[in-house]
Amino acid sequence: MAAPLHLLLVEDSEDDALLLLRELTRAGFAPVAERVDNRAAMESALDRQSWDLVIGDYSMPHFGGPDALALVRERGLEVPFIIVSGTIGEERAVAAMKAGASDYVPKGNLKRLVPVIERELREAAGRRERLVTAAALRAAEASYSTLVENAPVGIYRSTPAGRFLSANIALARILGYDSVAEVLGLDLTRGVYADPAERQRLLDRDSYTDREYDEVETTWKRRDGGRLTVQLSVRAVRRGDGSVEYYETFVRDLTQQRGLEAQLLHAQKMEAVGRLAGGVAHDFNNLLTVILSYSDLLLEDLPSDRSEREDIEEIRKAAVAASSLTRQLLAFSRQQVLQPRVLDINGVVTATEKLLTRLLGEDVRLTTSLASDLGAVKVDPGQLEQIIMNLAVNARDAMPRGGRLTIETANVDMDEAYVRGHPVAQPGRYAMLAVSDTGIGMDAETQARIFEPFFTTKDPGKGTGLGLATVYGIVKQSGGFIWVYSEPGHGTSFKIYLPRVDDAARSAPAASAPVVGGSETVLVVEDVPAVRAVASEMLTRYGYTVLEAADAETALRLAAKHDGEIHLLLTDVVMPDASGRELADKLVKLKPGMKVLYMSGYTDDAVVRHGVLQDGIAFLQKPFTPESLARKLRTVLDQS
Repeated sequence: MAAPLHLLLVEDSEDDALLLLRELTRAGFAPVAERVDNRAAMESALDRQSWDLVIGDYSMPHFGGPDALALVRERGLEVPFIIVSGTIGEERAVAAMKAGASDYVPKGNLKRLVPVIERELREAAGRRERLVTAAALRAAEASYSTLVENAPVGIYRSTPAGRFLSANIALARILGYDSVAEVLGLDLTRGVYADPAERQRLLDRDSYTDREYDEVETTWKRRDGGRLTVQLSVRAVRRGDGSVEYYETFVRDLTQQRGLEAQLLHAQKMEAVGRLAGGVAHDFNNLLTVILSYSDLLLEDLPSDRSEREDIEEIRKAAVAASSLTRQLLAFSRQQVLQPRVLDINGVVTATEKLLTRLLGEDVRLTTSLASDLGAVKVDPGQLEQIIMNLAVNARDAMPRGGRLTIETANVDMDEAYVRGHPVAQPGRYAMLAVSDTGIGMDAETQARIFEPFFTTKDPGKGTGLGLATVYGIVKQSGGFIWVYSEPGHGTSFKIYLPRVDDAARSAPAASAPVVGGSETVLVVEDVPAVRAVASEMLTRYGYTVLEAADAETALRLAAKHDGEIHLLLTDVVMPDASGRELADKLVKLKPGMKVLYMSGYTDDAVVRHGVLQDGIAFLQKPFTPESLARKLRTVLDQS
């Protein structure tokens, strides 16, 4: 099959052109040709299409071969140009070749033309292939360069001695520099590694290959001295003798990720410790209920002149102190029962100012900076006071030589950008309470543990280690979060963020009514025998008729057999066979007018959700005293 050939002929003789085409056809080509004999016609032909070959007569009256050759070269066309002409002399032929002609063929020897054309077409195809390859290489290099420069990870090459050979802008950003040029001037060992000996230790492993990347994790330093945790993916490029020519390394900044992982582990540890603390507090609250109640009953029975009263008073004091510890454990574990109301933080701070002044002493100056437009929050007022007091006591102990304690409030709106840097936070509208001191401050290791229960930096006997744990639990249970800023020698600032609400703050509740008894029938359901016995004893002394049951099944049978009215059910919430709520739902069907009072040592139940008492639920926190039980019972019975 004839090979197509697009041929541009620069020839003024039509006969010579036909002769040339006949020769090409005999040689197996299928020429598609156009003949031109002036500059305008040739420019038009070059504009119209591309050509495989240009053949030009050297001598024409107005537009010869040299002119046509110059036009092709002006346009930068990589197309073979063969001069076919009569005798022009060796000097002119050499000049034409120097000007860019591919070859010269005399018109009297056209048989030589075919091999020349075949050769030139092969070479032209080779040149085009090389040009395509070179263009593809340039595009690949540009693409690779763009890929490296725009990569989200640092990329660099370095010598075994620690000199940078190349680096991308991402590496400069990781290290805190403005340009790659600054990075290239660094020494890896001294200018990048936090511990200069660490790089040598990594190199001494000598496990790097040129086939796969080895993953290592180490600590670098930024330009400003800050520490970075980085993951290095390293490949060694070796010479023929096995020695390392350079290292090729990809760098990922893991600093934030490791920080988040540490916070998650800390939160999980705190959660586990909280569950343990809550369980322990629950069991202790049952024991303390018995101790406190029987102590009060004994004091009530003993005459005022009996010497035994002092011993019982000491027992009661110890029980009260123990109940304070269990309340703090419940606060930390977020299993205390909160009775929140909408209030103004500024009002609570102002109300505690006088007490704080006496508590802090004369060498600590108290200053406040309260936002006038501070939004309201919904928290337990007693718990908020405890937060302020605990933080103030800690601040006082951190300033043994005196100093300044500052309490501030402000409205804070947190967006997604802020939350990304503070994983414990959630976007929203908050009221911020900040308690700051000018004390000794804390290092990072201490800050990581300050909210753990029983962790304290104070001397033995001077602290329980529950103050900050209690603050942490109250804040978390109230739907907020706490943040601490501290440096050794530069004081400490605790910032507490509580969700703002749109409701108006309410005034403080009225004072408690005096204790009175009654004659109603009360069903006491408690699975701990000692607690059940003392509760029944207390209610009997206040005049009530008491029915006792150790579990829900017994209580249901007892209620079904009882002919009279049962005015109130006093039930523990967590029991082995059924919860207090389930029991109450069943008993109310048997005794429709019965009131219900729940009691429990912690909040892990259906009565209290997330530590907040549901509306319409009457609840008594263990440990309780005869007086607190009688007052709460009377309040519930008298409700319409």
